[in-house]
Amino acid sequence: MSVISLQIPDHAHASEFEIRMIVAAKLFEQGRLSSGQAADMVGLSKKAFLELLGKFGISMFGYSFEELEEDLRHVQ
Repeated sequence: MSVISLQIPDHAHASEFEIRMIVAAKLFEQGRLSSGQAADMVGLSKKAFLELLGKFGISMFGYSFEELEEDLRHVQ
């Protein structure tokens, strides 16, 4: 596992957990980590990680809410 050190400005008001979650969620969204791997990265259960994804703008289903709405408009 790689260890990365980041300097986050104080005015960003982001906790270590939030930064880890942002990175893990993005890597999950890109398909580079499974949900279990991403959950391990932030120290959560898989269920808890998946429940938090929406708060970080990531869909657990692999596409956005807008894409889902668009798909549903075409279903008759």
